[in-house]
Formats: sequence, structure tokens, C-alpha cells
Amino acid sequence: MTPARKSTLPIYLSAGCIFMALAVRSFILPLRVDQLGGDKVVVGVLFSVGTVTGAGLSLPAGFLADRVGKRALLIGAIVVGGISQLGLGLAGSVPPLFPWQAVAGMGAAGAQAALMSALVDIVPRSRLGRAMGWLTLAFQLGFLAGPAAAGVALQWLSLQEVLTAATALFGVALVLAAVGVRAGRGTGAGWNIAGPLREIARRRAFLVAAAAMLGATVVWGTLQAYLPLFGKEHLRLPETQIGYMIAIQAVANGLARIPGGLLVDRVRRRGLLVIGGLAAYSVSLALLPHLDGFWPATALLALTVPILATVYLALGVVFGDLSTPETRGVAMGVYGTVLYLGLGFGPAAFGPVIERGGYVVGFTACAVAGVALAVAAAALQSERLRPRRGEAAAA
Repeated sequence: MTPARKSTLPIYLSAGCIFMALAVRSFILPLRVDQLGGDKVVVGVLFSVGTVTGAGLSLPAGFLADRVGKRALLIGAIVVGGISQLGLGLAGSVPPLFPWQAVAGMGAAGAQAALMSALVDIVPRSRLGRAMGWLTLAFQLGFLAGPAAAGVALQWLSLQEVLTAATALFGVALVLAAVGVRAGRGTGAGWNIAGPLREIARRRAFLVAAAAMLGATVVWGTLQAYLPLFGKEHLRLPETQIGYMIAIQAVANGLARIPGGLLVDRVRRRGLLVIGGLAAYSVSLALLPHLDGFWPATALLALTVPILATVYLALGVVFGDLSTPETRGVAMGVYGTVLYLGLGFGPAAFGPVIERGGYVVGFTACAVAGVALAVAAAALQSERLRPRRGEAAAA
């Protein structure tokens, strides 16, 4: 094993443990809310509490990573995530879930910024797509193992017990981060966040990437928030099969990460890859509620999720390219901010539509929003490619 792989392996393993715990939470929590008497609107708002908190704290977390070091931030984020998971598991009614979900958003924001900026710090730019592929493969393996293990555990344990037991995964991640992730040092620069933020936002690719990222997360966040209930109510699947459906989707997602990373490293016009992939995946979401049964829905999810996986890899590389060593955490914080805004906005906005009009109307409306944001990104890309007046005159 090369020194570079030795230094990245603890990052990947820590990420896998964290995202396995998050996957258990995403699978169990909607079913737990339903068990406690909440409706789809409550599910949507509950997911939005965590994601909006994550959106609000991602940028400060990234800035903190630049100042105090990535490992310190990662360890703190894991501790916060473990506490929130335990609180969610022990809650016996719906209202306490909301503050604990907000705390979970804090931990997720810090972990996302720390993991990605730590990776970008130690990987050459020519291999960043592949490194992002391995990192997000670790995410997806967590998303695979989490629902699968939870689905099996539900044969013997209650929803509450499974959610609480997943706290142990944060303990494993804590040990991996403390022992294996390179400590690094903060930049020692001042505490004014405006300067690094302006440096990133003035880059010409920023608006294109932000619009596409928002579209991808709105579509993905809405589907993932309501997929367990969609499986239960529309597909009429038992809870164990819902877990398997989510796990199969995660397998397809994970298998796409390494070839997707290779593709991103080799493609020069990543904007077209992002825009086309976002539009195609949005259309697939509109098709999903027209299917019945386990295998047709699972096949569509498995065949189309690699498209969105490649979109996310390309966006991760673009945001990495927007940064310098002094602004890396801030760049990943901006990435996280847009990520969590979309993940929070989607379920909150389309949950009431699903509640009133059903899954066909709700998923179609979300798909239209995804295509609209792909079109917006394409318009910004086209504007970005036009030479400025001064550049035209110089030519």
C-alpha cells in the first residue's frame, strides 16, 4: 500500500462508519415518526430541520477546519453526531426528535467539511475525481450496510432499539479519526470569513456549480426522505423489503463511484456532464411512481442512480478546484451549504404536495424543479463560455 493510500484509508473508513449510522437514521426515522403518529409533513419538516442546520453551519465549519485543522473538526463532529443519534433513539414522542435532529445537522455539517477538505489536502488534482470516488464509495457502502443491517435487525429489535444501537458506529469512527487521520495544522490566518468566501464566489464556475448542486440535492433529498414511505404506501412492501430496496440502490450507487471518478478525471467539459446527468435523473424520478412492485421500482433506482453519482463526483471536483490550500475548508463548507439547502428544501417543499396529491404529483413536481435548475445551470454555463468584451477585444 502506497503512503498516499495509507493516509487516505482512515478518512474512507471513518466516512463509511459515519454514513452507515446516518443511513440507519434515514431508514428508521420516517418509520419511527409514523409509529409515533406523525404524518408526511412532519417527516419532511423533521428532515429539513437537520439539513437546514447543516446548511447554516457548513460554511462556519469549513472555515473552522481551515483555522484549527481538519482532524480536530472531524473528531468534534463525530462526538456531536453520536450524541444526537443517541438522543433520537431514546426519544419517546415526536417533539423531542426536532431538537435532536438539529444537533445531528451540526455534526453532519462538520463531518462533511472535514472529510472532504482533508482528502483534497493530500490528493493530487489529477487524481481528485478518483479520490472523491473512493470517498463517496465509502459513503455508499455505509448507505448499503446501514439499511441492510437495520432491516435484518428489525426481525428481533424494535425501530427505537435499532436507531439507538447505531450510536456505536460513531464510536468506531471516533477511534479511526483520532488514530489514523493526519492532524495537520490550521492556517493561522485571521478570523474574517468574508475574504476567503469572496475569493471562491468570484470564480466563474461557481454559479454554474451552485445551481447544479442545488438541483441535484433537491431531487435526491426529496426521493430519499420519502422513499421508505413510498415503499410502504405506494409499493406496499414490508419493512424488510424496503431496507433491501434502499440497500440495492446503494450498491448501484457505490459501484458507479470508481468508474465515475475516472470519467470525471478524463472529461474536460464537466459542466455538460453535470447538466445532462441532472436532467436525466430528474426525469427518472417522475417515472418512479408509475411503477408497481419491488423489482420494477428497484431496477429503475439501480439503473439511474449512477447518473447522479457521477454528477456529485464532478461537482465535488469543481468545488475542490475553486479552492486554494488556505481556503479549502471554506470551499467544502460552501459545497456543504448548498448540499444541505437542497436536501432540506426538497422534502419541506414537496412533502405537502405528496401529502395532498400523492406520489405521482409530488415526484413529478420535484422532477420539474430539477430540470428547471439544470436549465438554469446550462444558461449560466453558456454565459460563462461567452468571452467578455475585454477578452474579445484582446483576441
